[in-house]
Amino acid sequence: MENQKNKILLVEDDTNFGQVLKNYLELNDFVVELARDGILGLAAFRRERFDICLLDVMMPNMDGFTLAEEIRNVDPDVPLFFLSAKSMKDDILQGYKLGADDYITKPFDSDVLLSKIRAVLKRNMELQDKQHAQVEFVVGSYHFNSKLRTLKHGSDTNTLSPKENELLLMLCEYKNDLLPRETALKRIWGSDTYFNGRSMDVYIAKLRKYLKEDSSVEIVNIHGNGFRLVVPE
Repeated sequence: MENQKNKILLVEDDTNFGQVLKNYLELNDFVVELARDGILGLAAFRRERFDICLLDVMMPNMDGFTLAEEIRNVDPDVPLFFLSAKSMKDDILQGYKLGADDYITKPFDSDVLLSKIRAVLKRNMELQDKQHAQVEFVVGSYHFNSKLRTLKHGSDTNTLSPKENELLLMLCEYKNDLLPRETALKRIWGSDTYFNGRSMDVYIAKLRKYLKEDSSVEIVNIHGNGFRLVVPE
């Protein structure tokens, strides 16, 4: 039986560039839907399931950042790349704050983009397929089930995103010990770049909010080295 091809949503208002990139990705065994602006891109995303989204930033009708926010409201975990001529640091940081897996400035090498797409899809597949010996953890007054991606406190239950889940799982595996930044970044994000580090800091902040009901549980930042989940024994 032939393996199912990964499906990409490409949202790009430059007709020539968009068609060339679509053809290139299709030649490399992807199914690609090309949308010409953010509104059409959002309609396509709501209509079908995609394995990854490639979004231009500067587009008519709806810009790429706004589109990313709308996509995250539908699916907070689909891999997301920005492809943009906007190379200012503030724009790049904005992209990562919106949950981008990568921000690639134009012009770029198509082979490099292809490698990054494959790496992210491979990482996600490995995370989904990975089986951990322990799936349930007691974290102070919380109960964490990494298989179900649930964090329970009393009658309240939070369902974690895949990245939140994987990060909390690693913290639990290193409970009361140092989880090195590099180790977490390479396992969850695929590389320990500066911008991936900023993305991880956002997820750490989210986990701290989930765990705030128990003052004895703390995620401590070990400056320059990593994080430590402090849980009373």
